[in-house]
Amino acid sequence: MLLARVLGFLIVLVLLGSAAFWFLTRPGQVDPERFAGLEGDAGRGEAVFWASGCASCHAAPDAKGDDRLVLAGGYRMVSPFGTFVAPNISPSSEGIGGWDTLDLANALLEGVSPEGRHYYPSLPYGTYMHMEDRDVADLKAFLDTLPVSDAQDQPHELPFPFGIRRGIGLWKLVNMSPGWVLEDADSEELERGRYLVEALGHCAECHTPRNLTGGLDRKRWMDGAPNPSGRGTIPAISPDRLDWSETDIAYYLETGFTPDFDSVGGQMASVVANLGHLPESDRAAIAAYLKALPQE
Repeated sequence: MLLARVLGFLIVLVLLGSAAFWFLTRPGQVDPERFAGLEGDAGRGEAVFWASGCASCHAAPDAKGDDRLVLAGGYRMVSPFGTFVAPNISPSSEGIGGWDTLDLANALLEGVSPEGRHYYPSLPYGTYMHMEDRDVADLKAFLDTLPVSDAQDQPHELPFPFGIRRGIGLWKLVNMSPGWVLEDADSEELERGRYLVEALGHCAECHTPRNLTGGLDRKRWMDGAPNPSGRGTIPAISPDRLDWSETDIAYYLETGFTPDFDSVGGQMASVVANLGHLPESDRAAIAAYLKALPQE
């Protein structure tokens, strides 16, 4: 009798634990009313596209020029958790041609697919979650104007247990923060710089160390990090570690040239190519933001 009671108690605990896990890890959804009747503008959406770095991951590897607008996917992101492969997000049946603005909003702001499944945080929705609704709608309008690609998505290469998507719900509870890192942005330029860096540009995804779960360590914001591929490090760009002036930073973001006459390389070359499409004021705002970060 005692053994039966113990077994029954354990079964109840397992069932309660499973129910709690299922509840806590359920995918979130954006309130549809936020986007009801919100029409996007493709002209404004182009600036959002470049600021958000969509082409850096979703264009075919090594694509140049206008080919960077063909968002066929295929870029491989190597990490300690496995290899993630960027999907096709062109306006085709193999991409996101059947999506509406709400679908894109759920992907970018909640990290959830139209089917209601968690996306892996290789899509940086932990920072995109700060995007303004208008920018999401404008981005969707611009994406709809781009060339189509019929390239099929390639599966991620993830060992157990990282292939269990439901567990991403716990990751989101731990790592998705609605607050800004730079809380006091006391000018329009700093507000714009914060938005470009902490939301659209997702700069911290590379330049900030990560915790044990793979989330950003916000206490070491922009302090540099190991390259997820295991090759080298990504430099620190916090004001106490980077001694460039605001003018130096803005010039680098425009041209790719450093103050000591070196030139940009690696994945940062793609970032500079993106930022070259933005107005000079945006690159200046990014530089102002980086210099305004608190120093240790």
